Amino acid sequence: MFVNAIETPEISKEEFTPTPVYMEEESFDIPFLQNDFVGFKEAVAFKESQGKYGVVNTLGYLGKYQFGKTTLERFRIYNTEDFLRNPELQEKAFIAYCKVNKWILRKDIRRSVGKTINGVKITESGILAAAHLSGAGNVKKYLRSNGKFNFSDAYGATIQLYMKKFADYDVSEIEAERLAKV
Repeated sequence: MFVNAIETPEISKEEFTPTPVYMEEESFDIPFLQNDFVGFKEAVAFKESQGKYGVVNTLGYLGKYQFGKTTLERFRIYNTEDFLRNPELQEKAFIAYCKVNKWILRKDIRRSVGKTINGVKITESGILAAAHLSGAGNVKKYLRSNGKFNFSDAYGATIQLYMKKFADYDVSEIEAERLAKV
């Protein structure tokens, strides 16, 4: 049997008055992310790997943004060990992948942004995040089927979840580029 070693007196709701505690603003080191491209990429990174560059998941996806080997090969990145140790390369790969996906999905972005599918507002940033999760082809299928095709990864993340979670970031600085390079 557990015995509470510290007796705490009963306090009625009438006797309890919370005392506000004020702290200097500078005492917090909490990053504030805006809804710009930097905020977008950091939010995606946190969802993918908690923002850790050296992570390899149980399925072999690599780095801060959890790239597959075939995606990296598209950008002529073949040495995964070097990739994991190179944050600058990982950031460049993410930007290049966003550019390629934006080019592949350019018509679907024009047709779909502003619509609502299954209660989720479709935005350009949601589309790019979903393409990062499932590939541009699966995002096309999702949009063109009006949400009936909803890819799910091995961990249960869906296109629809990414569309919702990553909506409303300003990713306009990313230009569509078919042959983007790292």
